[in-house]
Amino acid sequence: MKEDAPTKKEKKKADEKTTSEKNSILIVDDDTFLLDMYSIKFKEKGFDVSLALSSRDALVMLEEGLEPSVIALDIVMPTMDGLELLEKIVKDGLAKDSVIVMLTNQSSQPNIDRALELGAKDYIVKASAIPSEVYEKIKTLLDKYKK
Repeated sequence: MKEDAPTKKEKKKADEKTTSEKNSILIVDDDTFLLDMYSIKFKEKGFDVSLALSSRDALVMLEEGLEPSVIALDIVMPTMDGLELLEKIVKDGLAKDSVIVMLTNQSSQPNIDRALELGAKDYIVKASAIPSEVYEKIKTLLDKYKK
């Protein structure tokens, strides 16, 4: 007996499931509005999404074994800023296979240089990119750095 080919809807769902199994993101930002906005966009694209309202929360998640495909870090946060968190992630060998991206409104060249020196793969200024552009940039980075 011949099986019917999957419908477009079934194929899309299967593609999203495959993407979800492969791609996950941890978004670290103290702005709940932005967390919600980016969370919705990445979930729409099939990502598993984890959120942290502070660098400390993100650090705990990573120390407990979370290994997302991508970590998106804001810089300006209370207690520990995103650059300090990035430095700690690298120093402690956490999330070694994660692609780390700065997602911030801090656009000064010293911040950009520092982030890239510490190992961030890209630096996205939130005010210059809508969520779909952020998704596309991150997807491109995943395609480049993930085998």
